[in-house]
Amino acid sequence: MADVTILHNPRCSTSRHALAEAERAGVEVDIVAYLRTPLDEPALRDLIAKLEDPVTDLVRRDAAFARLGLGDDDVASDDQVVAVLVAHPELMQRPVLVSRSRAIIGRPKDRVAPFLAS
Repeated sequence: MADVTILHNPRCSTSRHALAEAERAGVEVDIVAYLRTPLDEPALRDLIAKLEDPVTDLVRRDAAFARLGLGDDDVASDDQVVAVLVAHPELMQRPVLVSRSRAIIGRPKDRVAPFLAS
C-alpha cells in the first residue's frame, strides 16, 4: 500500500505538481484519476472525515459549477458536497492528497510538500 493517494486530474498543472513533489520526496503514491474512476458516496464520506480543509472547499467554483446553477448554499454541508460530487465528479477540487488519517486539498501548491513530509 502506498503512503499517499493522490486524487489526480492529469490536465491540471497543480495536480501534476503534486505528483512531481511526491516523486522528489520519494513518497510512494497511488494515483486515482477521479474523472475516470469517480468516488462513490462511501469513498467521499471517508475522504471528508479525513479532510483538514472546510468540506465546501472540496467543490470547485468554476464555469461548470455556475452552468449547473449551483451556489455556495448548495455545497454547505457534508451531505450536499457528497451529493454534488457523486453527480458531478468534475467539480472536485484537485489535487486531493490522502494518507491513512489525513487529507488535504493541494492548493496552493506549497501545501503539498509539508503534507508529504508528515
